[in-house]
Amino acid sequence: MKWLVFSDSHGNLDHMRKAVEGESPDRILHLGDVSRDAERLQSLYPDIPVEMVRGNCDGWYGEAPVEKELTFLGRKVWMAHGHEYHVKLGVGAFTSEARSREAAVALFGHTHEPTCFREGLMWVMNPGTVSGFPRATYGVIEERDGEVYCRLEAVK
Repeated sequence: MKWLVFSDSHGNLDHMRKAVEGESPDRILHLGDVSRDAERLQSLYPDIPVEMVRGNCDGWYGEAPVEKELTFLGRKVWMAHGHEYHVKLGVGAFTSEARSREAAVALFGHTHEPTCFREGLMWVMNPGTVSGFPRATYGVIEERDGEVYCRLEAVK
């Protein structure tokens, strides 16, 4: 099982398409800014479920929630754009909230800075920006030997 994680696409569908074609994911997650890009991606790949949340640039556009919880291999994945947790000032408030939710994977965007690390047993990932500024990056959540792993990739 493999999920792609995008954030901050800001209208650049081409980079997301390249990542989808290269990775062949089972599901796509979009962490906001611009969530309508996720809707456009869903229309291009109708057989791949797309989950999304709104970012600060999305305003109240569409039906996407501000936060969402999903399950990957029976483990909780919590996704939010991150602006409401002031992640540009640090991830402390965000990771604290993720721990209180007992998340195994906590996903955020907003900063355009890719990062992926473990805090105890919890994965924390910001896939960066798939828009291409400063470079186009995305995240991957995958299963290996029954365990959850996260990684970052650059669009090729």
